[in-house]
Amino acid sequence: MGAYTVKQYLTLKGIIDYDCTNYKVPTVTLEFPICDFKCDKLNGKPVCQNGALAAAPNIEIHEQDIWKMYQENPLTQAFCIQGLEPFDTESQLLDFIEFIRYGVNCNDPIVIYTGYNKDEIKCLDLLQDYGNIIIKYGRFIMNQEPHYDAVLGVKLASDNQYAEQL
Repeated sequence: MGAYTVKQYLTLKGIIDYDCTNYKVPTVTLEFPICDFKCDKLNGKPVCQNGALAAAPNIEIHEQDIWKMYQENPLTQAFCIQGLEPFDTESQLLDFIEFIRYGVNCNDPIVIYTGYNKDEIKCLDLLQDYGNIIIKYGRFIMNQEPHYDAVLGVKLASDNQYAEQL
């Protein structure tokens, strides 16, 4: 790590240039393009809040354009990467994190929302090496009470979901 090679473009479903719903500070939020809908499978029916996002067209966006958007908004203080499912396009996820850490030398928080459980993610050691990474783990499970997560500073939808800073 440390020697960064520009990857150029990310494939996303969307980008939110100012988001105050997923983390305790404003973020630029990237909506990653793929998911196997493990939450729907677990619950036996469609429950994904991002289900409609799957039908949205993919967009290609240059990583420098994301950085420019982030820099030009004096209120954004972190990046949020969510879904569909960021770990279903793990190489793209790691490329973007590498760009932020080494391409532009930014150590602001990067928050990753995943439906995977901690023990299902193979690249945690690598993510820890990047520093200041926060992961929200766990599939959505119906009929549970939302609870406040102190790491994220927001409510999560089911009891099994939690966040931790690596």
